[in-house]
Parts: sequence; C-alpha cells; structure tokens
Amino acid sequence: MWSEGTIGIPTENGKYKSVRYWVKHYEESSEDYGIDGGKISKLTLRMDGEEIANYDRGWNIKPTCEEAEYALAILLKEYN
Repeated sequence: MWSEGTIGIPTENGKYKSVRYWVKHYEESSEDYGIDGGKISKLTLRMDGEEIANYDRGWNIKPTCEEAEYALAILLKEYN
C-alpha cells in the first residue's frame, strides 16, 4: 500500500521544515527488500523541492541531512 504526507521537523529557531514523503509498505516484513528487513520497500523524502532520501529495495540516496534522518525515524516507527 502507498502512503504519502508531510512531516514537520522542528528547527532551532522554533519554526518547522516540511518534509514530503511517499512510502510503499506491506503487511509482511521482507528481509530482501525492506528497510532494515522491515515492511517499507520504497521511500522518497523531499524538502524544498530536493530529494533528500530515496529507497527502492535498496538505498539510491541515503538520508542527506538531519531533517531526512528525523523523518526516516518517524516513518520507520509508523510503517516498519
């Protein structure tokens, strides 16, 4: 199933950076294709129009910034 949305990542100045996500996840885990052997097989994160992480049965673009790391952690908790 595909899920998409926006995650607000807090910044030091009290504002938020918007990270847009698209995730393909399954009910069953996959050791071969899932992130960390989990249920997410595809993931895209974008911020300010730039792709900051991409996983398609393997990392094409590992998280490139702190905001990407935070968004990934949130999505892994939610869907993996």
